[in-house]
Amino acid sequence: MKFLKRGPNTWHWMLAVMLSMLAGVALAHGVSESDKGFLQGAAGIQIMPYLYLGAKHMVTGYDHLLFLVGVIFFLYRMKDIGLYVTLFAVGHSTTLLLGVLNGWHIDAYLVDAIIGLSIVYRAFDNLDGFQTFLKVQPNKKAAVLIFGFFHGLGLATKLQDFALSPDGLIPNMIAFNVGVEIGQLLALSMILIAMRYWRSSESFARHAVKGNFALMTAGFVLAGFQFAGFLIQ
Repeated sequence: MKFLKRGPNTWHWMLAVMLSMLAGVALAHGVSESDKGFLQGAAGIQIMPYLYLGAKHMVTGYDHLLFLVGVIFFLYRMKDIGLYVTLFAVGHSTTLLLGVLNGWHIDAYLVDAIIGLSIVYRAFDNLDGFQTFLKVQPNKKAAVLIFGFFHGLGLATKLQDFALSPDGLIPNMIAFNVGVEIGQLLALSMILIAMRYWRSSESFARHAVKGNFALMTAGFVLAGFQFAGFLIQ
């Protein structure tokens, strides 16, 4: 791993952001009453509203954002960042669209638990955990694509809970997918700005490992919430 350095203030800020995300776990995994009302009552082709909802989902979807942070943590070239983010987008979009249109409905708690563990996986990989402890190195690109499938499937499962109208469903889901990718580009831009600032500071090397342990902790907490929900539902 290549480490630069960063300062303690930036590290404390990152930890505070993660803790605030976890503190609002119940709300973040839900859907606002206004969005819920729209999804349950909308009929016909609604391109712009679904574009907006797709973008909103990605920008406010802390589980997706934490995974993306893990993916780009040690990627410095835009070519590499573009490749990995594209793989995630392909996986996410594929199962989101096919899941809704084909009625794939898997227990939401289990899917979300896997999504939480995807954050753990990525952070563990960033720490060279597989090579250090297991003496193997899974294919990084394949892992991002596969976890992208699960991220999309998790949302597809949630959307089906709202009994979406079949009238205009295909164009609406395409619009939602496009919105998700727009939201991903917006979120990624903000993440890259923050990461660039972090990497330019003097103590990044000292705290980069802690940052990935924080990502792992967040992933375990998210997965734990979902496993608990699965057991008591």
